[in-house]
Parts: sequence; structure tokens; C-alpha cells
Amino acid sequence: MSGAYRKAGVDLDAAARAVSLIRELARGATRPEVVEGIGGFAGLFRTGEGRYLAAATDGVGTKLDVSRMAGRLSTIGIDLVAMCADDVACTGAEPLFFLDYLAMGKVAPEDAATIVEGIAEGCRRAGCALLGGETAEHPGVMGEDQLDLAGFCVGVVDEEGLIGAHRVREGDALVGLASTGLHANGYSLVRASLLAEDPRVLDAVPEGFARPLADELLEPTVIYAPLVVSLARAGRVHAAAHVTGGGLPENVPRALPDGMGAEVELGSWPVPPIFELVQRAADASEDDMLATFNMGVGMVLVVPPSEAEEVVERAADANVQSFVVGRVGGGTGLSLR
Repeated sequence: MSGAYRKAGVDLDAAARAVSLIRELARGATRPEVVEGIGGFAGLFRTGEGRYLAAATDGVGTKLDVSRMAGRLSTIGIDLVAMCADDVACTGAEPLFFLDYLAMGKVAPEDAATIVEGIAEGCRRAGCALLGGETAEHPGVMGEDQLDLAGFCVGVVDEEGLIGAHRVREGDALVGLASTGLHANGYSLVRASLLAEDPRVLDAVPEGFARPLADELLEPTVIYAPLVVSLARAGRVHAAAHVTGGGLPENVPRALPDGMGAEVELGSWPVPPIFELVQRAADASEDDMLATFNMGVGMVLVVPPSEAEEVVERAADANVQSFVVGRVGGGTGLSLR
């Protein structure tokens, strides 16, 4: 795991162990309709007549705290929707509806409304409905200015549009969809390395940048779902990996079947400058960075080689820059070269 991330207080090994324990518990709370449970990008549930519901839940981690420190809560809801809706889209499912949970030490109505305004904008970008939510006040447990945020997304996919590891073939191309920066992962390391000494640095423009650090760190996560769903329905995508916590090494293998690995060619896409800034401040190794951040690739699509060029063109039409970054081969896991 990332040594720099561990120093920042995040233990990914413990998180992986927790998921393993939870997976075993979940197996005792199931139904015959369950296709995929905990461990994939989204759970799948058969509804009959060749249709499936896909569901995912997530949060925005400590990016929320950076948003609070900067006094800018208007876009964190977009990140929340992206983290959930893009997981759902990794099955080929179209996001249908979204629910949110907001916990506050002391309810500030204007702040709550601002956060939900961002969630509503994220839902518009994902093409889903904001169906409901819950706002909870936790006095005496959370500080008055503290916040926590979680989201839940449900989508639907027909059997012929279902994508995943079962469709992947050796020789498939990997197309990386460009991120807008850090998205919503690695912010514990960002806070420990860039903001620990003086949070006022958020208002400063780092050397070589054209805007304040807060703008770089709070750039909303791309919502890839409409693009991924349209490509899946057209039969141009075999599988998809949402590059979140754990970076490329942890997430790309989740889209591959047993007995297959993938090669990703480093340098085949541009890495946004914000990653170099964080790496210098944290004195992090290249391996640390790859194990913590998306490094400029927010989603990887596994596509037939004959479709790679068309997928890149379709992504451009949707204003998403993309790159052929590797291929599927034998072995296991992800090889970075």
C-alpha cells in the first residue's frame, strides 16, 4: 500500500480487511435474485424479464473537509453523485435515481441547501432523479461546523447491455477517460501535505498554476455515466473500471476475469500538474501516487481493439478527452510499464 498515505493516517490494508469481513457477512443476507454482491463496482439484482437493477453507495472522503475549509460547498454534491453513478455505470446500467445522507454537527440550513444544490446538479449531469435524502444533526458527537456526506444510486440495465469481466477477451484495448484532477480520492494525503501548516494556502495560486489551489482541489469529478452507458448500449464496451481509491493498480483488475491481466503504458496520457504538486509536497514515490490517485485517468474502458478509435471519437463528442493506454493480456493483475 501507499507509504505516504499510511503516514497521512489512512490504512488501506485495514480497509481491505474490513471489506473481506463484510463480504462474508453479506453472504448471509441475500436473495436468489442477487447476481453480484459486495466487492464489485456495483451490486446487481435480477428483476425478471432479462433486467437488472444496479446499486452503489459511496461518499466523498475528506474532500468534504477541504470544501468546508475553503467555504465552498456548492460542488461537493457533484462529486458525491459521480462517485456513485459512475460505479453503477460500470455495469452498463443507466442511473435512475439517487438518495443522499447529510450529517451536520449543527444544521445550517443555507449550507445544507448549498450542498443539495450540488447534488441536484450532479443528478442532472448523470441523468438521474434526486429521489430523496436525510439530513441529520449530531450535537455533542460532531463539532458544530463538521459535516459528513454519503450517497446511494440505483440504475437499470437489460441483459444484452450488461458489461463486466464476463465479456472481456484477451487482446482487448484499454481506453482511459481523462480525469479533471484528483476527483474525490487521496485528500487525506493532500490535507497532510499541502494544508496542515496553513489552510490559507487554499487562496494562493501555486507557482506554475493559473488559479488558486482551492480551485484545483475542488474541481468537480467528471460524471462519465451517460457516455459509458451509451457506449455499452452500442456494444462498444466490454467492461469498465472506475478509478477511485487504490488508483489504477487496484481498480483495473476489478474489471477483468480470473486468469487475465492488463498492461498499462505509463506516459500514454498527460498527468495534470496538480498531481506533481501533491507528490512534491508529500515527498511521495511514483508507486505511492499510483496507489492513491487516478493520476489523470478517471475511468478505464475495456473495448474490442476494432472499437478503440471509435470510442475515443465518441468520448471527444461528449467533451471527454481519452487515450488508448494499454491492453488486456495473460497473467493476473495490472502491469505498469
